Amino acid sequence: MNVHYTARHLLLPPEIKAYADKRLGDLGRLLETSAEVDVILSAEKKRQRVEIQVRGKRDHVLVVEEGLDLTAVLNEAFTVLEKKLKKEREKFREKKRRSGRERRNAGLPDENAPLPPRIVRVEYFAAKPLSLIDALNEFNLRKKEVLMFRTEEDDQWMVLFRRKDGRYGLVHPE
Repeated sequence: MNVHYTARHLLLPPEIKAYADKRLGDLGRLLETSAEVDVILSAEKKRQRVEIQVRGKRDHVLVVEEGLDLTAVLNEAFTVLEKKLKKEREKFREKKRRSGRERRNAGLPDENAPLPPRIVRVEYFAAKPLSLIDALNEFNLRKKEVLMFRTEEDDQWMVLFRRKDGRYGLVHPE
């Protein structure tokens, strides 16, 4: 978390900076590690104004408080900032939970449910007639799962496929 302090029309007392660092350290559990925090302190006559801006990946929060006592205004600003960060964090969590519920309710298949069978159209066939040996060589050369070819002897279609055990299967219509 990177913190930048700016003091307008007043000098930044070290005890105020230490107090702000302590409160930001307490809010560290609500802030992202890559968050940028700008603390702007300004004074106009008797009014003290504190702006705290937090920018992170998912948090963009701005808190502005005014009052007479700088410490009291700073304390109020950090209280409001803490409430806003908690609210933003809860919104983020609820959004994540809601998206999971919506996915389940949308009728998407459950991860444990078996998938329905898929039919995949393939265009792997030999246009010219082949002998069984030539078809096996072509099959290994293409490294496909299925090869459909016509035989040279009787010009019938046959299907050569790879079985799960590593052997070859041949479908010959009769």
